[in-house]
Amino acid sequence: MMPQLSRGKATLFAILAFAMTLVCSYFLPQYLIILNGLLVVIFLSIFVHTTWSTIIAALISLISVALHILFRRIVTISHEEWNKYAILVFLIIISTLVVLYVKKLILKMQFDKSHMTSLFENATEGLVVTNSDGDIVLVNPSACRMFGYEPDGIMGQKIELLIPSQYRKAHIKLREGFYEKPQNRVMGHGRDLHGQRSDGQTFPVEVSLSTYTQNDQRFVIAFIVDITHRKEIERSMVQQQKQLEKVTDEMRKLNADLEAKVEERTVILKEALQRLEQSQEELSEALDKERQLNEIKSRFVSMASHEFRTPLSTVLSSASLLSKYTTTDEQDKRNRHIEKIKGSVKHLNDLLEDFLSLGKLDEGKIGAIFGELNLKDVVHDTIEELKGLIKPGQNVQYEHHGQEIIESDKKLIKNILINLISNAIKFSENNKNVYVASQVNQNQAVISVKDEGIGISDEDQEHLFSSFFRGKNAINIQGTGLGLHIVKRYLDLLGGDVDLQSELGKGTIITFTIPVKYS
Repeated sequence: MMPQLSRGKATLFAILAFAMTLVCSYFLPQYLIILNGLLVVIFLSIFVHTTWSTIIAALISLISVALHILFRRIVTISHEEWNKYAILVFLIIISTLVVLYVKKLILKMQFDKSHMTSLFENATEGLVVTNSDGDIVLVNPSACRMFGYEPDGIMGQKIELLIPSQYRKAHIKLREGFYEKPQNRVMGHGRDLHGQRSDGQTFPVEVSLSTYTQNDQRFVIAFIVDITHRKEIERSMVQQQKQLEKVTDEMRKLNADLEAKVEERTVILKEALQRLEQSQEELSEALDKERQLNEIKSRFVSMASHEFRTPLSTVLSSASLLSKYTTTDEQDKRNRHIEKIKGSVKHLNDLLEDFLSLGKLDEGKIGAIFGELNLKDVVHDTIEELKGLIKPGQNVQYEHHGQEIIESDKKLIKNILINLISNAIKFSENNKNVYVASQVNQNQAVISVKDEGIGISDEDQEHLFSSFFRGKNAINIQGTGLGLHIVKRYLDLLGGDVDLQSELGKGTIITFTIPVKYS
């Protein structure tokens, strides 16, 4: 802090000291120590805040020393006295520098003090400082206004004065515990805090605490913010949110009712249009269906008489023979007939699966579910699953060209591939290869299955995609005549197409195309 001496008094004392020094040095020139009074003049300039006052005092002092030397006459001054003059000049310069440095420190302290005072007095937050006994030792105007007290009415009081009465007793223990283990606490710290004004009213506050030590005594600074307005806004926002949720629920219900009505009217309109279309189509389709039904019945009877009778006869004969092999050394014979029964049952199961698939297609229970898939992986995985059907010496070779990702129905593509690849294996002899190739162009994917089997005649190729139709040269090979028909139906669902090229005794190539993207 600035020493407690006014600028005027300091200037007066400096002038008197300067005058006394000059007078004494005039009458007693042989006593050079008298000139040390000039140092007093320089140090008195500390009490004058301007830097120039010290510099002027130093210059006057140096001039005074020079005049004193001239007055003494240079030739009469001894070597020892010259040393004293030099030391005096050195002291004047050092004293001047020290005083200037001290002034700089004092000005900085005054600047910091004025800023701290302004910060304390003008802070919008309430600031309350308490000692280790919980007594309020310092409070700023914002805190006084917040709690409705005059500074004199709050200074020296316990901090519990500012806390609602019902919490004061418990707060004493909390305060004592805080002083035992002091630590800074951020604003709020997850608590709902309240303060109490001089009129007894309580209001919500946020409080953060900081501690410091001065003269071996601990003090606590409480930063207090009145959050009444914020709490009112929060309550208002909660109420508005509840009202908004209520309005949203009502709007959702209205939209749901409206959608239900629109959907109901749309369904009625669709049904009406469908009835009109059906009434027109039924007349033209009735004769075609009757004719097709008769053809299908004849094919089914022909197929069933052969495909069901053969495995059933095998099961019956094998079961009869099993009863005759009763000894242990005839286990191989029993196993052989058991395998025949299993094969026949599997064949019957495959027949039923074809019938069920056809039935689901006719009933519209099978639809396409489109999504991204890796065509190369689908084809490769399907070939791996069918390796158990490969005959001795057979090999399924696969190659892919172009990109791999398309958008289609993975399950339907897999069913198509199973049907075509299993047919290629079934209608090919031992040691004959099956070739599978796939290619993805910009707009479509092309998959082909080629075998070196028995081939199909030109006459039979026209009817291969009809239900229950089988080529003349495949009568003795197991099958329902539904495989290619189901493949065609699956491709219709995918928006694709199929092409067949075959020659008797040289094999068959079946190629189908599907769009790369569903639209």
